[in-house]
Amino acid sequence: MEVTKKSRLQFRTQNIIFVVLFLTVISLLAWLSHRYNAEMDWTATGRNTLSDSTIELLKRIPEPVKITSFATDSELVAIRKNIRDMLARYQRYKDDIELIFIDPNTEPDKTRAMGIQIDGELVIEYKDKTEHVTQLKEENITNALQRLLRSGDRTMVFLSGHGERKANGRANHDYGTFFQALGKRGLKTNTLSLSSKPEIPDSAAALVIASPQIPLLKGEVKLIRDFVKKGGNLLWIMDPGEKNGMDKLAQDIGIIVQAGTIVDPTTQALGIRDPSFSIVAEYPPHPITKNFSYLTLFPRACSLKQDEKTKDKSDWDVARFLNSAPQSWVELSAMKGLLAFDEGKDLKGPVAIGLALSRELKTGKGKTEKTNEQRIVVMCDGDFISNAFLGNQGNQQMGENILNWIGHDDSFIEIPIKSAPDKEINLGQGAGITISLIFLVLLPLGLLISGVIIWLKRRKR
Repeated sequence: MEVTKKSRLQFRTQNIIFVVLFLTVISLLAWLSHRYNAEMDWTATGRNTLSDSTIELLKRIPEPVKITSFATDSELVAIRKNIRDMLARYQRYKDDIELIFIDPNTEPDKTRAMGIQIDGELVIEYKDKTEHVTQLKEENITNALQRLLRSGDRTMVFLSGHGERKANGRANHDYGTFFQALGKRGLKTNTLSLSSKPEIPDSAAALVIASPQIPLLKGEVKLIRDFVKKGGNLLWIMDPGEKNGMDKLAQDIGIIVQAGTIVDPTTQALGIRDPSFSIVAEYPPHPITKNFSYLTLFPRACSLKQDEKTKDKSDWDVARFLNSAPQSWVELSAMKGLLAFDEGKDLKGPVAIGLALSRELKTGKGKTEKTNEQRIVVMCDGDFISNAFLGNQGNQQMGENILNWIGHDDSFIEIPIKSAPDKEINLGQGAGITISLIFLVLLPLGLLISGVIIWLKRRKR
């Protein structure tokens, strides 16, 4: 091809156009990357992405959130960068989260006044309440937001003095592990002995009666009945054969506690030999069980039912939210030897293990009149959230859902916190030998052989 002045001009023009277009495209890409952000989390469990439960919680927070981080401003320590990266995940779904940094070294007075303990501690403010977070984890931050969003003082008052299960107890039958976890989410517990202080506080989110071992006194039962009549929320937990002296309370709310223990033969297929253990896999529709898909295990459960005689006159809405398996039955004889369903004597399943009761109550008069919903849950098994059995399947989540519903914290039902993923790789003996053979023998040997071949070829030239 002959090079002329005209062809040179064409080449230069093409080069100039190419450079201009190339720079334009690069500038547009730079502008787009600055204006728009796209991230992908390829980890197996999505541990670098907020869990669905956290995202749902952020959608339920109507007001702005202010987060103050007391972190040292140092280029040698990446504390501030880690905090920015973590909270950016939250700001992506709630853009009115404000993040402010304060250097403890330059503002020591404010740091002491806020009670800061470690470098990088977060102080989360929502409305007129604050929460401190010392560990930069999604679970801790989300739990703090949950506590801030709770309305009022959420205190569960535990009845004591009759051998009940303890909210802070460490024995196998107590509830210490369960309520310690709930304490991190803003739920408080307190104990009450009606014999020493014959009054149930109106401020209690709910009264909890957890498997008393001796019958309550008549005066104590009257106080509980009056508390329920005035609109108090109640969690009543009992065990098979329990004599608690509260038959009149059961009559007030229109339920019957049936004798016997539930036998579930389906548990044998799962390796459970104790016939008194029941497994629930399917749940009737109710706010407590909404989108709940875990198995729950109930050791030594009994059955409940609504009193048909008072059903039409009662103002209680009674719902069965926990039913035993269809193959189960209520064994009325002693739980010994070979058990089998006795037609005409035993009660055929499925039967109710848990009942949820609610009714509308009006308080005040005239302009101050308002309607409140009273809620009661009666459970015929006290072991399912005990220290010994809490870790089985969905027992803990079911217990949390029950308490959230009783305490009118419906927004927290269905919000389990994502647990930390397993970051270890466990290899079998065969896989370990194979990997060692490849990297310690075959790969070095292959490199050595290829090196020798290349050296011999070059030597022959």
